[in-house]
Amino acid sequence: MDSAPPHDGHGQDKGLDAHGYIRREGALGLVPDAFRPVVEAVRERLSDVLGARMSSAYLYGSIPRGTARVGRSDLDLLIALREEPTGADHDDVRALGDALDAEFRQIDGVGTLLFSRARLLSEPETYDLGWFVACLCTPLTGEDLAERLPRYRPDSRLARETNGDLALHLARWRTRIPEAVTEEARRALVRGVSRHLVRTGFTLVMPRWNGWTSDLARMAEAFAAYYPGRADQLRAAAVLGREPHGDPAVLRSYVDDLGPWLADEYARVHGLKAPRPVTPPHP
Repeated sequence: MDSAPPHDGHGQDKGLDAHGYIRREGALGLVPDAFRPVVEAVRERLSDVLGARMSSAYLYGSIPRGTARVGRSDLDLLIALREEPTGADHDDVRALGDALDAEFRQIDGVGTLLFSRARLLSEPETYDLGWFVACLCTPLTGEDLAERLPRYRPDSRLARETNGDLALHLARWRTRIPEAVTEEARRALVRGVSRHLVRTGFTLVMPRWNGWTSDLARMAEAFAAYYPGRADQLRAAAVLGREPHGDPAVLRSYVDDLGPWLADEYARVHGLKAPRPVTPPHP
């Protein structure tokens, strides 16, 4: 008889099946009613925009997990093309996202990841973008590439290949901070960097915690159990990942203190992510 899926100390599901593999999160059936017109519009318009070039499209994030907040949550998409994306493809999906954002008050922005089918199924991406598709993306239309990917455990290899490149992100953020001259730009940067640091802190301890969650607060609490001296910093980042403000001091603390410490500790525990020909804009 199979054993029951693991739970944390508070009786909450840890996102694994009875065999210890990460369960795919999200489903079209979980999309809140308020967001269903947006999802249907995306499904229809993607075909018009990309046509036969598109192999498949996915939702990810709070909308397919059923936790989206009207007027506060963005629409997150991943699209697989039959060939490498062109500049025109990126322009087209950006224009589509802008149009959806303007039309539907339910969403606060649209983010679209665009990759070739070959890249998503490539060996170097098996434990990064491949895992992302197989475990964190909800099929919207077309072929489901998860059927061609392995099952995944929350182990050190997955930790290394998903978030073992924080030092590279720190360098980019240091460049972007002076460029964020408006409150809106800084708020968006605080939101994105906060989420990235919380996810990295969580995957640092993920193999020991032995589970998966996309909930920022749970991620921070899992981290806190192993690094109590940094716990308050990650808890604060989890709050800012959902309710950001544009305080420049927060961004400086991220790139001067928490980020460098986390990058060093991550490399010590899991090693560095294998180099990619082009670093993907990971969510």
